[in-house]
Amino acid sequence: MGLLDVLLGRSKPVRPDLDQLFGLSSAAITLEAASDLRPTGLGSVCFAAVEGGAFAEIQQDLRALLTVESSQDDYGYTWLLSRHRPTETTDLVTDLHAVNSTLEDHGFGPQLLCSLLAFTNPQGRSLALVYLYKRGSFYPFAPLPGEKRDSALELQVKALVANDLRLENDLSRWFPVWGAPGL
Repeated sequence: MGLLDVLLGRSKPVRPDLDQLFGLSSAAITLEAASDLRPTGLGSVCFAAVEGGAFAEIQQDLRALLTVESSQDDYGYTWLLSRHRPTETTDLVTDLHAVNSTLEDHGFGPQLLCSLLAFTNPQGRSLALVYLYKRGSFYPFAPLPGEKRDSALELQVKALVANDLRLENDLSRWFPVWGAPGL
């Protein structure tokens, strides 16, 4: 970062740190202890697929190794969904890390968009803790019917997991992930 960047208030972007994903396990424990939100055992990784044999082979290997389900959303992004028992959050987080690491290690890091871990409460309300790959940070996303959000719940969860995760401070970066697999 140069002097001009400092004078103009520009900051160096945060580099993705995939090991931050392991903080999801402690965040899940925090949410269970401090709220009625429980892990669902579902988590997914979103990326922009590219054409080519190498990328297709990596996806195939991931599906065989981790038994993940592949789908495509309305925007053309690919999602890999991993399923575990709700009590196996650590195993689920390890799967999410493996998918991200594999894509990054093979040079496809720029295609990674986000990863999420899903939660629900006894009334059936959903919440996800979303990791933004390019920002290296997390935010909560609580969808409501009709593509609305429960902002109050999102802010409550932000406060609860602040010691467990590197949170995204710029609320305009808390993008909705409508229809994300597992949510």
